[in-house]
Amino acid sequence: MEIENLILEFLEYHPNSASETIRQGLQVKKSIATIKRVLSKLLLKQLISTSGKGKATRYNLSIYYNLFREIIIQNYYEKEIDDRIIIKNFNFSLLREILPKTQLFTANELIKLAAFQKVFEKNISELSPFEKQKELERLAIDLSWKSSQIEGNTYSLLETERLLKEHEVATGKSKEEAIMLLNHKKAIDFIIETPDYLFPLSISKIEDIHSILIKELAVDRNIRKRRVGISGTNYRPLDNEFQIKEALSLTTDLINMKENVFEQALIALILISYIQPFVDGNKRTARIVSNALLINHNYCPISFRTVDSVDYKKALLLFYEQNNITAFKKIFIEQYEFAVKTYF
Repeated sequence: MEIENLILEFLEYHPNSASETIRQGLQVKKSIATIKRVLSKLLLKQLISTSGKGKATRYNLSIYYNLFREIIIQNYYEKEIDDRIIIKNFNFSLLREILPKTQLFTANELIKLAAFQKVFEKNISELSPFEKQKELERLAIDLSWKSSQIEGNTYSLLETERLLKEHEVATGKSKEEAIMLLNHKKAIDFIIETPDYLFPLSISKIEDIHSILIKELAVDRNIRKRRVGISGTNYRPLDNEFQIKEALSLTTDLINMKENVFEQALIALILISYIQPFVDGNKRTARIVSNALLINHNYCPISFRTVDSVDYKKALLLFYEQNNITAFKKIFIEQYEFAVKTYF
């Protein structure tokens, strides 16, 4: 891994380099065969690209470098907000050039996810309709709780269960917190009852999910017409309504175009949050839309129950600031595994 990082750092300052130039520039005792093996690994990881052939082959950082490069998240957040060097503005090239042309999961990650999905399919085939409904109900409660907790809701999981099952409002909690949880449950029930509603995905269908989630919460419906800020970062989302619609349209086209269901779900999670199309409720909408895509294809939905809320936000902010997907992808894979093993 150290030699990989050295090569990437060298190419950052010395683009269009030959393998021998890289070997000499690193000033480490490595054979040219070793350097070429490492370069092959970096090509597989989509971190570098080549031009030319044979002895004329030259290496550069790829357009996917930011997306997949290794970032130690703990070290990243040791720097204060104003000390971090970030991509401050919305990056349209992600939607137009980068994400449409790449596979977000490695071959090994896809094998792992496919194995989880097979377990889910086997387990679900052995459940009666009543048992399946009970498991979906349990997952819906957990998702309503965790998705709300990520947004600052203070209900406990037990209090959430009482609210959603028995309509018992927790003492000392605000009315808005209860409404947020109840709205989550309504949105989840909707995507379970009409699993094909969101696909093919469109802006209006995303707006429909958002409307369910923010009902009676004094939040504006539909695409925002004013600027919003995000706490904890200097990233600035788009503030032009027409550009927001363009970004959201490119996102729905991208999701509809992708054949891999896991990619569809992951893209919905990160891009709806990144675009921030609504005044509030963006991450909630992203989580429900992502699950709707999974359910529509008979894949296991995700509750995110065991993810730490701070870790979730840090992984998203890393995407906002560096367009780097690695930390959030890790959360997605871990939570998919948890859902398969826990609910079905």
